[in-house]
Order: sequence, then C-alpha cells, then structure tokens
Amino acid sequence: MNEQIDQLADFLDRHRNVLVLTGAGLSTASGIPGYRDEEGVRRGRAPVQGPEFRRNDAVRRRYWARSMVGWQTLAQASPNAGHRALALLEKAGRVGNVITQNVDGLHLRAGSSRLIELHGNIHMVRCLACERRQHRAALQERLLSDNPAFGDVLAQPLPDGDAHVEPESLEGFIVPTCDDCGGVLQPDVVFFGDNVPPERTRQALQWMDDADALLVVGSSLMVFSGYRFCKLAAAAGKPIAAVNAGKTRADDLIGLKLALPAQEVLPAVAGLLAVT
Repeated sequence: MNEQIDQLADFLDRHRNVLVLTGAGLSTASGIPGYRDEEGVRRGRAPVQGPEFRRNDAVRRRYWARSMVGWQTLAQASPNAGHRALALLEKAGRVGNVITQNVDGLHLRAGSSRLIELHGNIHMVRCLACERRQHRAALQERLLSDNPAFGDVLAQPLPDGDAHVEPESLEGFIVPTCDDCGGVLQPDVVFFGDNVPPERTRQALQWMDDADALLVVGSSLMVFSGYRFCKLAAAAGKPIAAVNAGKTRADDLIGLKLALPAQEVLPAVAGLLAVT
C-alpha cells in the first residue's frame, strides 16, 4: 500500500496540470450508497429515466416519494477525508481542475473551486416550465407537510437520496409542482437517458484538452460521460491513474491503479506532498 501511495504522489508531482474525475465511490465514506459493486455491476432496480419522468405522472410520484424518504441521507452527509484532501491538493496546485459525476454537492462543501458538477447538483430543484430554482431542503418541508403519512416511513437508502419504497404504498402521495406556475419540478440533475448540457460538456472537454494527466477517483467509468475522458486521455498519450476499489471500464487504459479507499489514499498522498 505504501509503495502505491508513493507512486501516486510521484504521479502528481511529475504532472503539473492533473485533471481529476470523481465518482460515487468517493462519497460512500460519507454514508451515500454507491451505484455499483466491485465488478462494476449496477445494484438494485434501474434508475429513473429522464424522458419517463417528464411524461409520466406515475414515475414522478414514485421519484418524489422515494426522494422524500431518502433525502435525509443526503442532507446529513458531510465531505469525507477524500473530498477534503482533493480540495487541499487543488489549492496547493498539485491538481488542476475537478470534474465530478456526483450530484451530492460534497466537493463544493469541501472547498473545491475549479469544479464542474457534470451531472448537476441534487440540492437544487428547477421548474421545467418557468425555470424557477429552489433549494431541495426547502422543498422537503413542503413534501413532508403535504404527505405526513410518509414522514415516518423507514426504507433502505439508495444512491443520490433515493430510497426503496414499495410502489403499492404510493397511492395518495401528493407530487410537488411549481409555486409560481404549477409546472413540473425536477431535481437539477442530469437523469439517466438525458444529455449533459452542451456548455458544461464543452468546458469539461476543454479541461481534458488542457490537462497533462488524468486521475480517476471512485468511479467504475461504466457510464460513457465519465469513460470518455479516459478514452480522450489515452488517445492523446496522457497518463491515467486511478483510485478505485473495484473494476473499471478503462482498466486497460489505466497505467497506475490503486484498489484502495480514496478517503485513506488521498490524505496520505497530500501528506507526502506536504499539502496541509
């Protein structure tokens, strides 16, 4: 383990503009469940698809009921040592920019500033009709007020504030709508089946083009929006390192891989580089 950490510290020391790509595995130490097992296989049922959410009342009911029950897991989560170490490495100039596939907002809370939240931030909600935005925490109060029978439901937490609530228990659940125009509310995230906004994609690809190396942290890279950065780095001859406990889609492209917990590796690397 110590030798691998030394190698990662040397990787960051040799490359002055390292782009960091993070995924759900970084946030599991903060109590947020990950999407996949160590083989990269998705756990549980398929996630909500964006097109279905927008056209189907029943899908929205299921989403908001599950979100109301599971929200507390996200609301109580705090940045872990891995998030904090990355923020320190960024401030010290040991890494360049950070792109996260996570929607939990923990990088921002840890102090990362050169950051793209590729899939958005679940702590905000927007109206699809008038584009009014509001904080998810405020909407939670309304959900609980409108649906008191669900307030004490116990359910297994799932990734990104979801929870396992049986479909037959959703009858009578009141779905929130926009206070201003009555429009459909959606968390300000990129659902599965939807595309990352073009400007966000352009900025992320520019950061990859500018970088001289790529560090992947806590991502299986099974989703193409993350995997593409490894493909681009490899095509440009840029070295790739990864800290991920399990298999990734890009294992054949990664030159240095640490199958170790990010919350242990990143603070150790920051210490070796005298970043405090």
